[in-house]
Amino acid sequence: MPDRLTHLDEHGDARMVDVGGKPVTERRAVARAVVRMKPETARIVAAGDAPKGDVLGVARIAGIMAAKKTGDLIPLCHPMGLDHVDVDGVVDVEAGTVTITASAGVTARTGVEMEAMTAASVAALTVYDMVKGVERGVAIEEVVLLEKSGGASGTWRR
Repeated sequence: MPDRLTHLDEHGDARMVDVGGKPVTERRAVARAVVRMKPETARIVAAGDAPKGDVLGVARIAGIMAAKKTGDLIPLCHPMGLDHVDVDGVVDVEAGTVTITASAGVTARTGVEMEAMTAASVAALTVYDMVKGVERGVAIEEVVLLEKSGGASGTWRR
């Protein structure tokens, strides 16, 4: 790990990292978001009976779209021509959770951690939006990077 923040220049000003000299490698990242709600609300999500429609289907599409826009949303991220994005949601009715897992892949000079985390975050926000009419107390409790691979730093897992 570098001993300084890579998005700061020698004067402490924000900058976009120059990745031009880095080798092109296959890179992959996986992130997770957990959305907590009442078991009754989770049951509605699992059954596909939410007033706004298919919660998990809409969240999946929103996450994929968000991953593709990460370079527009996060100021110092590089725009990426992603090779792959996948978003999956699993409902645990008893626990009252929807767990979103997002993965992103690319063959490039920089990683896709932010794309995976953006996909998971926006999918979780979409779950909230889709069920807020049923329950206002829904909470997005966690957004974390689970693993990344590729590049000079190799593989990392939580």
